[in-house]
Amino acid sequence: MTQTTASPTEYDGIAAFEEHVGEHLGYSAWRQVTQREIDLFAEATGDHQWIHVDAEKAADGPYGKTIAHGYLTLSLVPILVQQIYKVTGLSMQVNYGVDKLRFPAPVPVDSRIRAGAELIKVDRTNNGARATVRVTVEVEGSERPACVVDTIAAMVP
Repeated sequence: MTQTTASPTEYDGIAAFEEHVGEHLGYSAWRQVTQREIDLFAEATGDHQWIHVDAEKAADGPYGKTIAHGYLTLSLVPILVQQIYKVTGLSMQVNYGVDKLRFPAPVPVDSRIRAGAELIKVDRTNNGARATVRVTVEVEGSERPACVVDTIAAMVP
């Protein structure tokens, strides 16, 4: 089942979610990445590299404009993924970690991104489960993804 809207598919509990291992879960809506967001991220992290914050210098750089920080792109994954799916019937779901994080292509300022999600595996634990979801962040019009990350969520019923 692949959805293309921003309305999340709901899975009633871990077992219902687990039935979709190996499947693509859908896509988020498109979202524009603005210079204001890039600048705020630079302020929050102290990463003021010119490729991100200096539009004049970046115009002569390799991308012709500023680009979002890779970690800014990663930080947008939760807001994008919550548009794709939701597991209900849990008392708690928290980030456990990530595997295989890559930034294959830049996110130019004012471009639009969206995420796709694929359920890779669900490992049962004493307290519930750990679900690994591969999230691929696409840039509209780009052949290569901007971010590919295997996110791991701890789920407690």
